[in-house]
Amino acid sequence: MKGFLKGKNIVITGAGSGIGKAIAIAAAKEGANIVVADYGVALDGSEPTSEIAEATSEEIRTLGVEAIPIAGDVSRMETGEQIISAAVENWGSVDGVVCVAGILRERMLFNMSEDEWDAVIAVHLKGHFTVYRHAMAIMRKQESGGSILGITSGAFTASTAQPNYSAAKGGIVSLTRSAAMTAASISLRGGPVINANCLAPTARTRMSENVPFAFETGDPEDIAPMAIYLLSDQGRDINAQIYSVVGRRISVWNQPREIRTMYSPGEAWTPEEIASMLPNTIKQEPNPFIDDLERRMKEMEAGDKNGE
Repeated sequence: MKGFLKGKNIVITGAGSGIGKAIAIAAAKEGANIVVADYGVALDGSEPTSEIAEATSEEIRTLGVEAIPIAGDVSRMETGEQIISAAVENWGSVDGVVCVAGILRERMLFNMSEDEWDAVIAVHLKGHFTVYRHAMAIMRKQESGGSILGITSGAFTASTAQPNYSAAKGGIVSLTRSAAMTAASISLRGGPVINANCLAPTARTRMSENVPFAFETGDPEDIAPMAIYLLSDQGRDINAQIYSVVGRRISVWNQPREIRTMYSPGEAWTPEEIASMLPNTIKQEPNPFIDDLERRMKEMEAGDKNGE
């Protein structure tokens, strides 16, 4: 045991496998007690089981710290309250939360069903809200404050085959930035220090198996050190950030802001004036993800032709 998180009590959703489990095991090795929250579902959210939460908890206990398994639907408010209460009632505080739980229901936007949309938004986005809400209510009253860590994805920028997932991950970014602003307002009024950040990890997990293009990747264990840092006292001054973590690479994302402006030559814009001025003034911002998609599709087409 190394002790980077010694004595801290950490809640992790989706902690039964993949990135969630890797973070849970690493946090336990650093001295933290862990609430292992995992509904144990299949990729599409079906067939829930408590077995993987219990198995991960048993593994954590062998490391000399405590673990509490909770198998419940994190999109439900009572589950969010339950997993935060488990830490507080058993150990006296909740010092950090990491929201990893998620499901996939892949479909193009033009043929996605309402259920496929609702289920993914519920688990990813509302699943972050239920934990954030109850954690913040406790952390703002603790002298020690706490750390909130959301799990987004580079797909928050856009996705061709997973618009539900992309929308949820974009929502997580905005929700986490909102939590960060709330945290800042609390500390500026003399309250405890709370930070809220996002990781955008890429790793070989069951969720990444069906990605149609080759991409830079790593292992779930590669994500854990950055999560540990942001949960620790050493990382408490980091707030409102998005970090990509892929293998040995860690990158920080830009903060959104307006970059160019144009003004109406009269009292109000007309469509004709906009058509005349916009292409020569504020223009449009290049989208590197569409450019990359175009490049990859051309490579695939070239490969298909060469294979004929």
